[in-house]
This record gives sequence, structure tokens and C-alpha cells, in this order.
Amino acid sequence: MKTNTISKDQTLNGWINGFIGVLLFSGSMPATKLAVMEMNPIFVTIARAGIAGVLALFVLLICKEKRPSKEQFFPLILVSLGCVIGFPLLSSLALQYLTSAHSIVFLGMLPLMTALFGVFRGGERPHPVFWFFSIVGSLLVMGYAFSQGISASPIGDILMLSAVVLCGMGYAEGAKLSKTLGGWQVISWGLVLALPFVLPLFFIYFPENIEVVSFKGWFGLSYISLFSMFIGFIFWYKGLAQGGITTVGQLQLLQPFFGLALAAYFLHEPVSIGMVGITIGVILCVAGTKKFAN
Repeated sequence: MKTNTISKDQTLNGWINGFIGVLLFSGSMPATKLAVMEMNPIFVTIARAGIAGVLALFVLLICKEKRPSKEQFFPLILVSLGCVIGFPLLSSLALQYLTSAHSIVFLGMLPLMTALFGVFRGGERPHPVFWFFSIVGSLLVMGYAFSQGISASPIGDILMLSAVVLCGMGYAEGAKLSKTLGGWQVISWGLVLALPFVLPLFFIYFPENIEVVSFKGWFGLSYISLFSMFIGFIFWYKGLAQGGITTVGQLQLLQPFFGLALAAYFLHEPVSIGMVGITIGVILCVAGTKKFAN
């Protein structure tokens, strides 16, 4: 009885931490929009990883964290490749060919992709009904994106699909590794591993007209560097490790709608009744995946 209580508490904590992570990630869309309106998208992608990487290195040194073991090194490379470099860079390049509505089609696949990697790499075995709610939730997000109008671009589709696959892999690997290394340590070491790659590119793509960037542009870059690239992952990886990769990962279905709500509030973008209806449907699907997690 005692073990089950602890398990339930741990699961609840996992959902709370995962929700906080998704909420912080949801600010990425409006914050990125503020940044790329005044700076090159590639520079924004490189800068967010570089700033977060330097911060992570500083925290690791202050806390005198031990280096990861040889067994942990390869999973950390996958985390860095998927979440630090792969998804931000490929999605940024994809948005040069796709509309934001089109990109939501692929973001709707991310929870399902994370669940699949959780099964293959994390050894999790959710209830069959879980997959029903997961697929329905993904279809709701993708269906909403299609209803907003889709522009076809094979190059953009390939880039965005690759970004989602790499991100799902990075989420699952990071969550699995967090159980032994710790949530904030995983993203910190993943960011540090990317520094040799991003720092040279930071100076190569550094904008010549940086003095004309406004406070809003700097705020957007600061947010995605600190919260989207570092602090959000601390809660996210901890939540995935506590509550399960496949189940807590379904909270990502809410991310596009949280992001749209934040964009409506801060950027004064319209929110339709249909968007609210789809959000309710997605929430029900997330609740269903939680109920049939095991």
C-alpha cells in the first residue's frame, strides 16, 4: 500500500512538473516571433543555444557537478542533437518554407513521437486505449492546423518532420537519463556538449545592425534562451522521468493552444471559437491518456 501511494504521488508530481514545462515552452512561439521580427532566424536559433549553454556551464561549475559516465555520454549526445541543435535549427529552417499553421500539423505529431521513443528506448508499455486517445489528440491538433490553410512545400515538410523526430528522441532520451543523472543536469550537459558547435556559428551569424534591435526583440531572445532552452527543460525532463515518458509527453498536445493564447494576449492575435472547442477536445484526450497510462 505504501509503495502504491508513493507511486501515485510521484505520478502527480510528474504531471505537475510536465505541465509547468509545457507552459514555459508555450511562450516560445510568441517570444520567437518577437525575436525573428528583428533578427535573422538562424542567428536566433544559434544564440538561444549559446546563451543557455554558457549559463548551463556556469551552473555546473558552481554546483561542482561530476562529469557524466561513459554510459551516459551517448544519450547526452542524442539529447543535444535532438533538443539543443536539431529541433530548433530544422524547425527554424522549415518555417522559411511553411506557414505557422502548417508547422502545427507536425507539432501535433510530437507527443505521439515522444511516446513511441518512450516505448522503444524507455521500455514503457502503456494500455492499448492510451494509443487511441493519443492518436485522436494528435489528429485534433493536426485537423485544426489544416483548417487554417496549408501551403505545400516538400522541403519544408521534410525539415519539419525531421525536427519532430529528433525532438521526440531527445525528449525520451533525456527523460530516461534524468532518472540517474537528474533533470537539470541532463539539459545542462546537453547544452554544454553543443557549445563547440554553436559558439563559432554565433559569431559568424552575428548581425551587423544589432544596435537597431528593440527591447521586444531582446526580450524574445532572452525568453527562449532562458526559459525555452534551459529552465523549461528542467521541469519537463523531471516530469517525464517521474510520470512516464509516454503519458506525461501527451501534455505537449496543449502547447500549440497555450502558445496561441499567449500570442493573443501579448501580440493581440485573434482567438476563434473553433480554437477553444479544439482545445477542450485536446484536454479530454490528455485526461484519457492519463487514465489509461498503464
